[in-house]
Amino acid sequence: MTDLVPLSRALISVSDKTGLVEFAQALAARGVEILSTGGTALALRKAGLHVTDVADVTGFPEMMDGRVKTLHPKVHGGLLALRDVAEHRAAMEAHGIQPIDLLVVNLYPFEETVAKGAAYDECIENIDIGGPAMIRAAAKNHAFVNVVVDVEDYTALLAELDANDDRTTMAFRQRLAQIAYARTAAYDAAVSTWMAGAIGEATPRRRAFAGTLAQTMRYGENPHQKAAFYHDGSARPGVATTTQHQGKELSYNNINDTDAAFELVAEFDPEAGPACAIIKHANPCGVAKGATLAEAYSKAFDCDRTSAFGGIVALNQPLDAETAQEIVKIFTEVVIAPAASDEAKAIFAAKKNLRLLTTGALPDPRAARVAWKQVAGGFLVQDHDIGHVGPADLKVATKRAPTESELADLLFAWTVAKHVKSNAIVYARDGATVGVGAGQMSRVDSALIAAKKAERMAEAIGLPESPAKGSAVASDAFFPFADGLLEAIAAGATCVIQPGGSMRDDEVIAAADKAGIAMVLTGQRHFRH
Repeated sequence: MTDLVPLSRALISVSDKTGLVEFAQALAARGVEILSTGGTALALRKAGLHVTDVADVTGFPEMMDGRVKTLHPKVHGGLLALRDVAEHRAAMEAHGIQPIDLLVVNLYPFEETVAKGAAYDECIENIDIGGPAMIRAAAKNHAFVNVVVDVEDYTALLAELDANDDRTTMAFRQRLAQIAYARTAAYDAAVSTWMAGAIGEATPRRRAFAGTLAQTMRYGENPHQKAAFYHDGSARPGVATTTQHQGKELSYNNINDTDAAFELVAEFDPEAGPACAIIKHANPCGVAKGATLAEAYSKAFDCDRTSAFGGIVALNQPLDAETAQEIVKIFTEVVIAPAASDEAKAIFAAKKNLRLLTTGALPDPRAARVAWKQVAGGFLVQDHDIGHVGPADLKVATKRAPTESELADLLFAWTVAKHVKSNAIVYARDGATVGVGAGQMSRVDSALIAAKKAERMAEAIGLPESPAKGSAVASDAFFPFADGLLEAIAAGATCVIQPGGSMRDDEVIAAADKAGIAMVLTGQRHFRH
């Protein structure tokens, strides 16, 4: 197998014309003959380049609105022929097939068409057929053929030609082939995923996920783990679509925690007022609403000042100077917000290790999407948890109904509990968390930890008693026994929100009635593992 192969003939057919003319000019300057189709050929001719139409090579015009143009032996034979096999060379000579040494194709913009909400028929018309067929053929024959599917590889190919006297190495062609197969796989994944949704197939027999490399990381959760970050092409505002204004590159844990923080704060409508979430290890250590963004941050910070150190701060409104001044008083890893004022950016500029991210918008917490996680031998797929309850969805289970202020805190606590690792217990008071118990094997332990954190909050900010007294408490799942509820009552909670549905609901409700607290049931749980 020959390592270095020359490049004398190229077929270029692209939907994305970025850098096209300059790239083709560089090839032509090296004496490369250019074949092309449709709009690509037109663009190159307008730039003064000599181009041979594929239709002139095949002897067939483009037909059926462009659906048929490259699916022909004179194209695929030129891509697939093994140049070192006598029978292949003989077949090429017998049928007038000339070799194609370079294929440059980027596919019909199917993903973009779906993203803009196009109708079914328009999406179908934007499924590329000839492009993937040629890409796969060229990639298979990478012993002799170069295949370029990404604009960013134009420069790399030209550099390779410069380094090797207008030839390419086997290693380079192999890398291009791998990229090409990944692109067609991602394209087919996008088509099959869209079609499953379009026809209402919730659990298709085969399912594929794909992404594009955004960042190679120094390591993953721990230094001995290799890691990378991939974008899935979604336009959902968040850590994958953010603009980073300052600070060093985000780490694996930064990205994971920042996503958790922003998805949580997005639950609070900015039109209803400012909100802030502070996250540590994917769990909220403080969440609050306030009259101002600075107040929301201060209330969230007060919940657990110790854990907030080195945490992630997410805001549901643009970062202002007053809030920025409060945030920089301690070390913070990342701040993410829809936007930031110039004054706030200037304040952060003095903190070189602080990353500031802006997204332009908040994600829709109720937009349907898919969540998946890998397990040994496969992966689990489910709808993302977009569950939501309002006052009308609640059932009062106790003799006493919650007051209006208690109801507001119950719904606030419930919203936060949705984003706390199970078993989750959240104490809230006056639109702010005052104690969070997360990730315990026992719901009783979560209730105890949350109560203890509330006591520490009192000590830290100089309160005369635990802020859990008079608080609302949320449990992400039902109380299997009354013991967890009794711990919340002992901590001073006056009302509780939980799904209900335990075999011992009567026992739990009786304990609430005996203590004189109000309990409402959601009929919905929020396990988060």
